[in-house]
Parts: sequence; C-alpha cells; structure tokens
Amino acid sequence: MASSIGNEKSVNPVLRISQLDALELNKALEQLVWSQFTNCFHGFKPGVLAHFEPEVKAFLCLILWKFTIYSKNATVGQAILNIQYKNNLSQTEKYQPLSKHQKLWYLIFTVGGRWLEERCYDLFSNCQQQSFCKIKSYISFGSGLLKLCGLLNFMIFLQKGTFATLTERILGIRSVFCKPQSVRQVGFEYMNRELLWHGFAEFLIYLLPLINVQKLKLKISSWCLPIAGLSNSENTLAAHCRECSLCGEWPTMPHTIGCPHVFCYYCIKSNFLFDMYFTCPKCGSEMHSLQPLKYKIEMTELHV
Repeated sequence: MASSIGNEKSVNPVLRISQLDALELNKALEQLVWSQFTNCFHGFKPGVLAHFEPEVKAFLCLILWKFTIYSKNATVGQAILNIQYKNNLSQTEKYQPLSKHQKLWYLIFTVGGRWLEERCYDLFSNCQQQSFCKIKSYISFGSGLLKLCGLLNFMIFLQKGTFATLTERILGIRSVFCKPQSVRQVGFEYMNRELLWHGFAEFLIYLLPLINVQKLKLKISSWCLPIAGLSNSENTLAAHCRECSLCGEWPTMPHTIGCPHVFCYYCIKSNFLFDMYFTCPKCGSEMHSLQPLKYKIEMTELHV
C-alpha cells in the first residue's frame, strides 16, 4: 500500500541552492561524527587511529549510508531540506525509489572511492620502486581526471539544475522534493544585522591601533588625581621621591625625565619604548632626557 502511494507521487524539481545546501549539510555531518568519534580516544596514546583512519572513516560512512540512502533514499542533509533521491532511469514521470543496485553503486563510488584514494596514497607514498611509481602516477592521473569531470558536471548543473555531483549523473539518480514546495520566503533582517556588525567590527579593527591607550590612561589618571606644585625644599623632594609616579611603589633605580617626579627605571623605560611621545602622568611634562636621580634617599625614610 505504501509503495503504491509512493509511486503516485509527482516529481517536484529541486532548486539549485537547496541541492548545494544538502551537500554542505552532509559534509558537516561527516565532520561532526568524526570529531565525536575521535573524542572517545583522547585518553589513548596519540596517533592510535593514524594507521586505520581511512578504514574507520569508511566504516562510519557505511553506517550513515545504511540509515540514510539505503533505508530512506535520502541523505541527512536532503531529509532536513525535504529532498530525496528519485530513480531517473525509470520511464515514468512518477516518483520511483532507488533500486538496490543504485544504492550499492552509490556506496562504492562515494565511500569506496574515498577510501581507495586515501589508502593508495599511504601505500605508495614511501615506495621508490619504478612499478609502484607508475601505479602512483596512474592513480594521480585518474584522480585528476575525475576531478576535471566533476568540474564539468558542476558547470552543467549550474546551467540545467540537475545532478549536482558526478555520482548522481553516472547512476541516474535525481534530487526531487518529497512534498510540493511553497513560495520561498526570504528575510533580510538577519543579513542586515550581520552586515552592520561586520562593518562596525572592521571600523574598530582599523581605529583601535591608532589610539594610544597607554597615553590616554595616563592622561585620565592625571586628571583624576591632580598634583599640586612642589616646593623647593629638600624635605618635600625626599617625600615625593619615595613613590614611583607610575607604579606607586618605592622607586627601584630612580630616574627623572626633567620634571620633579621620580620613576622606576624599568617603569619609565618600558613606557618610553611603548610610546616615544611619553609624558609624565602627574604634570604632563614631555620626556626630554632620562637621568638617574642624584638626590640620595635613605631607606630608613620609608618607615618615617
């Protein structure tokens, strides 16, 4: 009963963008399954799957084929987009499911071809004999020829809108909609928002390197913590020499830049290397010369 109903379904052609989206979803699913599988071996010795990687990938793809193409006549990406494969070799225009031979050859072309390419590359990569080199060159030539045919098939697909892959064209399987499609509603709100944020991010990437953050921070700190003018007495000078104007700690190897304030040598040197137009954060004086402090301060004054 179900087969008779399926045979009575009409064929609805699939949009090109829907077929390409289905292919991308299939690739994303394979990568997701492979990443989840490799996460199970994080606790093992590194490289434990390296020698059997082509076989493991082929086995996982075999499982996906069993529960998608073999049982539902559609890949996971096609099922999400309401698409399935039709046997295009049948004479009738009604929907015809894939035959067992088409499903089997689909497995051989997709999974078996990928496994053969990866395994042959590993087998002949280290062989230096002349016969193996010829076989390797033949395999490389065949692989390049198939990729060229795939490119030509893709150009024809863009023109006619059928058979997105070379495997589909060879086997005579065509993508059709499971149910009639309604008019596709396209909203541009999300795209406009993404374009706006993308432009804003590019503007920030261009603007931020032009801003001297260190100089701006020191300027703001000088405004928030204004310092009154210093007296000329030795006691006032000694009091201000107890604190580095940058780090606020007891100055290590105290130096001056031509103003009454004192800095640690490493603090002032690193800031000057970062900003050649460095100014004092306390009084805003420019750095004319870096000189060691000649006034001697006894360490006992720290406890006064």
